[in-house]
Amino acid sequence: MHCTGLFHFAPLGQSSYLQTISTKRKTILLGNAKAALHAALQGAHALLVSMRPHQWTKNLFALAPLLFGQKLGDVSAVGSALLAFAVFCLIASALYIVNDIADAEADRAHPEKRFRPIASGELAVSVAILASVVLLGMSFAIAVIISWQFLALAIGYGMLTFGYSLAVKHVVILDCMTIATGFVLRVVGGAAAVKVTPTHWLIVCAFLLALYLAFVKRRQELMMLTDTAREHRQVLSQYSVTYLEQVNNILVGATIVCYTLYTVAPETVARFGTDKLIYGTVFVVYGMLRYMVLTQKTENGGNPSRMLISDKPLLLAILGWGIYNALVIYRGVLAALWERML
Repeated sequence: MHCTGLFHFAPLGQSSYLQTISTKRKTILLGNAKAALHAALQGAHALLVSMRPHQWTKNLFALAPLLFGQKLGDVSAVGSALLAFAVFCLIASALYIVNDIADAEADRAHPEKRFRPIASGELAVSVAILASVVLLGMSFAIAVIISWQFLALAIGYGMLTFGYSLAVKHVVILDCMTIATGFVLRVVGGAAAVKVTPTHWLIVCAFLLALYLAFVKRRQELMMLTDTAREHRQVLSQYSVTYLEQVNNILVGATIVCYTLYTVAPETVARFGTDKLIYGTVFVVYGMLRYMVLTQKTENGGNPSRMLISDKPLLLAILGWGIYNALVIYRGVLAALWERML
């Protein structure tokens, strides 16, 4: 060390050495921070995949009472309906995670599901459990804001879905009926959120359509998995492709007939003051037949949510159905607005 008065200076070699050490430490810290950020982003992505956001389209059933209950012009009702939709999305995501934890071993035998984050080991089970609890807590907190009646329905939906994941999915026919009942609870929950009473016709239509979608998925799983079907899902050993095709043909017809009868039922005509809803049946017929065409291809997997997002003709049919019904149901309001504009 060289000294000049009260000040001490480190030799040039030692100063350079200290700077090198400091630079290395910064590099290591920066590298660790980047690694931690990358791991956090990977974990967040894995969790998001496990939540199945593409499946949230199924919860659009909860918005049906908003349209058919003539509440689209009620801002408060629209807000409650959107919150109800969010609640069903959160509950569904939480229970998808629970289902993936329970099915991790079986999913590893599936050609597609083996890549799911929990089955592949990308998402730790402990993290998945914590996320599921948080999602359920958030969903019930929002449900309370809507109403206590809606909270009861949300809890009922959660218990039904949990019961399905735990045991009912192994019981032939009841597995699909339970899935369909979950869709009905979405409709009833949506009605409770906007404070309308759903018609029996709407409930039956929702049940038949959901039952059809559930049985189609079973058929697709059998077609895809062939000899390994039982390893993936035990209940598939009790189904056959021939049986499921017969059931699906019956359900397609039943759904279309039920919806047609709903559009011309006396209570429907009295509520909307018209019988013109029946002409919207053309969108229903096309949508059902289009879906049947898509499910003839095994690679589609019978996933209605993915098909809805990826198949433009099917998406257009659903949008056309919604727009047509909105025009018929709200024709009085639209006519009044048009007159004001003129």
